Amino acid sequence: MNAPDWLAARSGTLKPGVRPETTFVILEAQPLYKLEVRPAVGKFACSVSSTLNGKRLDDPAVTYPTADAALTGGLDQLRAKLGW
Repeated sequence: MNAPDWLAARSGTLKPGVRPETTFVILEAQPLYKLEVRPAVGKFACSVSSTLNGKRLDDPAVTYPTADAALTGGLDQLRAKLGW
C-alpha cells in the first residue's frame, strides 16, 4: 500500500510489519504508529496505536467491510487524531 497524500506530504511512509495484518507509519525514519487489521464480528477493525507509549488512537467500535477498507479507515482515524 502506498502512503496517503497527507502522510507523503510530511515525508511519511508505510512499512509492512512481520505479520501480514500489521503496518507501521514511518515518520522521520522512526516507526511511530502501528496499525493492526483484525477480524470483528464478520467485518474488520483497525487498531491504531503509538509505538512510543502503546496508547490506542482509534475508535474500537468502528468496523469496515474489508481488510483493505479497515487499513484505509485506520489511517483516516490516525490523520484525524493528529489533526492533519
